[in-house]
Amino acid sequence: MDSKKNHNRKSIRIKEYDYSQPNWYYKTICTHDKECIFGIIQNGEVKLNEYGKIANQCLNEIQLHFEFTNLDYYVIMLNHIHFIINIDADKCRGTACRAPTHENFGKPVAGSIPTIIRSYKSVVTKQINILRQTPGFPVWQRNYYEHIIRNDVELYKIRQYIHNNPIKWEDDDYYKYDWI
Repeated sequence: MDSKKNHNRKSIRIKEYDYSQPNWYYKTICTHDKECIFGIIQNGEVKLNEYGKIANQCLNEIQLHFEFTNLDYYVIMLNHIHFIINIDADKCRGTACRAPTHENFGKPVAGSIPTIIRSYKSVVTKQINILRQTPGFPVWQRNYYEHIIRNDVELYKIRQYIHNNPIKWEDDDYYKYDWI
């Protein structure tokens, strides 16, 4: 693929929005080709396998590496994850968060949501590929879904959606019939 074309892909980010500013963010990240690699669902509950446990551990460790964040609510499904992350204004005071900055291709902004997601996807990929002995094999799709949460009503509805996701797996957009 021509590298210039690769740099000109349409971004899913809101133009001129500072993704390092304190706010609530809802994210969905899908596995490569929506392959079901994180476990199984039994009786409406996700049972994580060794890959799912890696994804879970790394998700919970985001707060250790990015101290100004809070992982609010999440679920690791078989071929995707949903989570809410908060860049906490109280934790930012005088340390982590800065004046608005624009992220350009190849120039990540420290502490921004895209940088956090990129770091998460990278460490999960590395650990899973070491375990399954497949260096360089993709674990994730190239991009991810995002939504900036604007109020408490949206926050509540998204938490409910995340909570109910395993129970409604067969109705999910990411459901695959060949997951067994």
